[in-house]
Amino acid sequence: MIRVLIADDETMIRTAMETLLGMEDDIEVLPGVEDGRAAVEAAQQLNPDVCVLDLEMPGLDGVEAAREISRTVATKVVICTRHARPGVLRRALAEKVSGFVPKSTPVERLADVLREVMTGRRYVDPDIAATALSATQCPLTDRELDVLRAGRDAASVAHIAEHLSLAHGTVRNYLSTAMQKLGVNTRAEASQYAWEQGWI
Repeated sequence: MIRVLIADDETMIRTAMETLLGMEDDIEVLPGVEDGRAAVEAAQQLNPDVCVLDLEMPGLDGVEAAREISRTVATKVVICTRHARPGVLRRALAEKVSGFVPKSTPVERLADVLREVMTGRRYVDPDIAATALSATQCPLTDRELDVLRAGRDAASVAHIAEHLSLAHGTVRNYLSTAMQKLGVNTRAEASQYAWEQGWI
């Protein structure tokens, strides 16, 4: 049996996936959760074979949750998303995610993907892969991305600096360089653009 944990903040989608996957003879569906932090905790407690994570969840997004899960649990992770922004696939693959599928995937196909990843193979939806291959490469450094990522939730430079354990001036320099590279005028515009591209 393949023991599966599903994390999705949209209750109707999560329960539908749980019900339909539960009809497969070789899949056991564990109690689902509705945010990224709860997904990490549930994975650590239940030790599933595969975690199916929504990309956009409160607390931690699917890729962030995958990173935390993979540090402590020997489980496969499949990311499901409604909006497949190109850079997100690269982030996911960098975190050793085993599968990446759109939410429009039929549950029967998702069940096949779960079986594939259990054999050690990786699965990326062909349309998502094609979009990612043709996408613009990110011009920002990892640290600039860290600052923009933190800036999406932080109200001030001081909060970003505290979150990343950096000096205020260092944060300002990273923000200034990122805005210049992206051709935007504000921190908010830079963060939003990077998010839309899937870089953060």
